[in-house]
Amino acid sequence: MIDLFAPVAEFCAIEIPRAHRLPIAIVGAGAIVATAHLPAYRSAGLEIAGITDIDPGRAREVASRFGVPVVYRDLDELLADERVRVVDVAVPSQAQPEIARRVLRSGRHMLGQKPFAPDAGIARELADLAADRGLVLAVNQQLRFDEGIAATYRMAELGWIGDVTAVTFDVDIDTDFASWDWLREAPRLEIMYHSIHYHDAVRWLLGQPESVFCAAGREAGQRVAGETWTVSTYTYASGARALVHSRHANRWGDQSATFRVEGTRGAIRGTLGMLYDYPHGRPDTLAVRSEVIGTDGWVPYPVTTRWIPDAFAGPVASLLAAVATGGEPRSPARDNVGTLRLVEALYESSRAGTSVGLGP
Repeated sequence: MIDLFAPVAEFCAIEIPRAHRLPIAIVGAGAIVATAHLPAYRSAGLEIAGITDIDPGRAREVASRFGVPVVYRDLDELLADERVRVVDVAVPSQAQPEIARRVLRSGRHMLGQKPFAPDAGIARELADLAADRGLVLAVNQQLRFDEGIAATYRMAELGWIGDVTAVTFDVDIDTDFASWDWLREAPRLEIMYHSIHYHDAVRWLLGQPESVFCAAGREAGQRVAGETWTVSTYTYASGARALVHSRHANRWGDQSATFRVEGTRGAIRGTLGMLYDYPHGRPDTLAVRSEVIGTDGWVPYPVTTRWIPDAFAGPVASLLAAVATGGEPRSPARDNVGTLRLVEALYESSRAGTSVGLGP
């Protein structure tokens, strides 16, 4: 079985050859940068040229903690640094487009935080701008690099479970969204800033659905303005189906975060380990049962890395590989337009109380 798992492990490995490494500057010094981006980049041996944030004190503190040599006064000073070849923009979606325009017009490759833009139209504009200038623009949909999800994708791609017929994410956890100041009054919350990960992963596995239906709501007494639980279903012309359930008010000690991919000749099931003790978490669990490779019941796959921080090296590694080889990153901005279109359709369905088609 070890030999059989070799192509899966190879696909999941996040490696950045020395020849691919380019100096990176970071816009944003918030919790996700300190908890995930910089630890992952340090482990990968990447060169971080500098960092900037609207809060200079926070930027200095984060830079000191991770040995980042330069704290830029602002974006102007960052873009004046001719050594910088890649800019990692880790700010909320409303602030990202104007920063992205300036970064791309300066001739730098860019990694954008998810959600990449407030809407699909702006995302499409930015993808066009990058393409017109011959630049790589990737989106930090890092769940595509989480080992459990990446291994699931590769097993399905290898045909181990036959044709994929259903994908399910079921997340029942406790999240204090109010601990993020900028999220407290966000009218769109759970889908836009959390389960967008699962919706993007469903698209990666099954493609864009024909139609979606979403019910969304709030918990009694919650401290944030937006929705905190959602149930979303997808339909496909092939007959495949998907379900994403995500709730953030489980305070009774039995939190869970599971996923399952069904096929005509097998199935894959797992857990998202990070969500059991966010942000520290634990490795995912994963198991496969397959008629194609002849497993004797459910066979576990040995996941050894974590969504945070390990998977955060994936998007930048994929971007750097695309720069070096002329290929596409795993989560390019052009594809992420489809994820944002899906998100918009889910919100429209929730508002209208009916299914919404996505069209071509």
